[in-house]
Amino acid sequence: MSDHAHTPRMSPAGEKPKLGPKRIYEVAEAIAEDDGFAIQLDRRSVRTPARNLLIVPTRDLADAIVDEWMAQGEHVDQQSMPMTRFANTAIDNVRGREDEIVDEITAFAGNDLLCYRGETPDSLVKVQAEAWDPVLEWAKGTFDAHFVLAVGVIHVPQKDATVEAMRAAIAAYDPFCLTGLHNMTTLSGSAILGLAVAHGFLEHDEAWTRAHVDEDWQISRWGADVEAQERRAYRGGEFHSAYRFLTLSSAA
Repeated sequence: MSDHAHTPRMSPAGEKPKLGPKRIYEVAEAIAEDDGFAIQLDRRSVRTPARNLLIVPTRDLADAIVDEWMAQGEHVDQQSMPMTRFANTAIDNVRGREDEIVDEITAFAGNDLLCYRGETPDSLVKVQAEAWDPVLEWAKGTFDAHFVLAVGVIHVPQKDATVEAMRAAIAAYDPFCLTGLHNMTTLSGSAILGLAVAHGFLEHDEAWTRAHVDEDWQISRWGADVEAQERRAYRGGEFHSAYRFLTLSSAA
């Protein structure tokens, strides 16, 4: 759907990162419209990469986007503007494709990270159960979704009723909230964790930690890989931004 879940493009060694377009505006502001809040630069409407008007559903999200534009220096750096990037994605790539995006998130639920457990050693089995069982119990109580657990990596299909229950929960979101949920899901590998954050059952940083219990268990035994930790930190930042985007998009 978007490149938010991808690791950043790195410049070849010795090359300076490419600068974005030069800032040619003085003031960014949000203007109330019938269908939301339009972002303007020096009273001119901002458009998305697909040339749609950048209009967002809530004042809180609009204010956050305005803050990003006002924080830019001599050049506009899109990587430093996650709320703007996510809004562009919601308008250009999600709106009008809601069913497809719902299906993508539901596919994660049908093959969710939380359902695949190690057989040994006991220490790994224990940390997985402690981190993931309470979330599965929450999903069971909230959505009547009864997940089947698997040992190892061989795919075990979930019951149709479980998948349909999760799909119904996911389909309740509008294009903007779907954008946040989709990115939280792809970054964590778990639609259940994404929904647990969206519903307020888990804090976003706690969910991110629970998505990495296998990795953290490995680190406790063998130590950390620097590059892997850098990728995780970057993705963790994107997960936080996706959570913030969802929250701002649904603010009253």
